[in-house]
Amino acid sequence: MPMPAWYDAPWRMRRDQLGEYVAAVQEVQAEFAGRLDVRLGLEGDFHPGTERYVEEVLAAHPWDYVIGSVHYLGAWGFDNPEFMDEYDRRDRRALYQAYYALVEGAARSGLFDSIGHLDLPKKFGHLDPDPVYALHALDVVAECGLALDFNTAGWRKPVAEAYPSPELTRAAAERGIPFVLGSDAHKPQEVGYHFTAALKELRDVGARTVTYAGRVRRG
Repeated sequence: MPMPAWYDAPWRMRRDQLGEYVAAVQEVQAEFAGRLDVRLGLEGDFHPGTERYVEEVLAAHPWDYVIGSVHYLGAWGFDNPEFMDEYDRRDRRALYQAYYALVEGAARSGLFDSIGHLDLPKKFGHLDPDPVYALHALDVVAECGLALDFNTAGWRKPVAEAYPSPELTRAAAERGIPFVLGSDAHKPQEVGYHFTAALKELRDVGARTVTYAGRVRRG
């Protein structure tokens, strides 16, 4: 989604492009009405201090579904391969503690319907040494009534597993947190990537999947 001009400008659409995106989706909705259910969605960033801006963006259009994600720790875009060497300078436990504190902030903000790619800092293989912060974040997600993005893009990354991990997927299911399937597609051929495997993994732990329409959850 668009963010303030100082935030991550090379990697996201400008605010003046948002209307074009919405119009394109609505055009497809009209074209395939009665044959294919196309929803209007957005992935939003949670970055402390930008909440008012995000509220304005979300109020401008009739979204069906908004994912809340954390991509930055301070000024560090930790999922960008250009900045991957920063992991070598960070204490892994402190990194995940700070990250999950932001995830909890996203869940409590009231801006989002689900949390995106829950354990994203593992993307390049830097695994969480202690799940305590992730499990606490899951408690907050459950308390706030949000869903989780079961994101198959992790299977295309060095970590070679979905977001969240099998262990966190099970822990989320035990807390009654539902999942929304996502492929985080950046190319047409990635749409629906590994959804069969995703559904099996979710069924194996007793998780349920949901969809959204008009920001209302549908079982």
